[in-house]
Amino acid sequence: MQGRVSIVTGGSRGIGRAVAVELGKEGGLVVVNYQGRLEEARETAHQIEQAGGRAIVEQADVSVASDAQRLVESALAAFGRLDVVVNNAGITRDNLLLRIKDEDWEAVVNTNLRGAFNLIRAAARPMMKQRFGRIINVSSVVALTGNAGQANYVAAKAGLIGLTKTAAREFASRNITVNAVAPGFIQTEMTAALGDEAHLKMVEQIPAGRAGTPQDVAGAVAFLASDAAAYITGQVLNIDGGMVM
Repeated sequence: MQGRVSIVTGGSRGIGRAVAVELGKEGGLVVVNYQGRLEEARETAHQIEQAGGRAIVEQADVSVASDAQRLVESALAAFGRLDVVVNNAGITRDNLLLRIKDEDWEAVVNTNLRGAFNLIRAAARPMMKQRFGRIINVSSVVALTGNAGQANYVAAKAGLIGLTKTAAREFASRNITVNAVAPGFIQTEMTAALGDEAHLKMVEQIPAGRAGTPQDVAGAVAFLASDAAAYITGQVLNIDGGMVM
């Protein structure tokens, strides 16, 4: 990643922070996007700089097209190019399907799916011009299996897989790869809220016998962003300890 420029959405904590730091190691240049957690985003940038990279933090709500465009323009203004986009920003508003409110459906789909679409569309133009790009979308294993109580989240993450495959077909001739990662049960603030009992039940379903870590996801994203993955596009890589086979 020496000298390569990355945007990581939702980079203030959890998987997004781990990915941003991994991409920033040894000379990577990272735009750490956040929506409302400025201090956490600054901490991510600090960790990137400690790891030998450079970073700036940029506030943007990528579900708004103009914000996504501004985020890309900020990367170009700061670093002169854009090589990698990681669409990680995501929220949940869990409830049974019959109880999901319209606003909760729209909020989840807008952030998790529309946000990725907006940023891909904005980033594609400079990537096509330079004839190089790596786009990695953070989906979820529930996009492949379904999950009771998460109809909005699952629909958005499944849509993200379809978006990945279509973008991969459209951009391949310009040396732009588009792939997705599908994390399973990963130890983050979001999963910590489930409590110890739910945590143990989830781990029982994982052949590897443990929950994943944000770093497990970050390593896979860094691989897909690297030259080693130049001939991989339109794929979904499960990072789940064997939870879904």
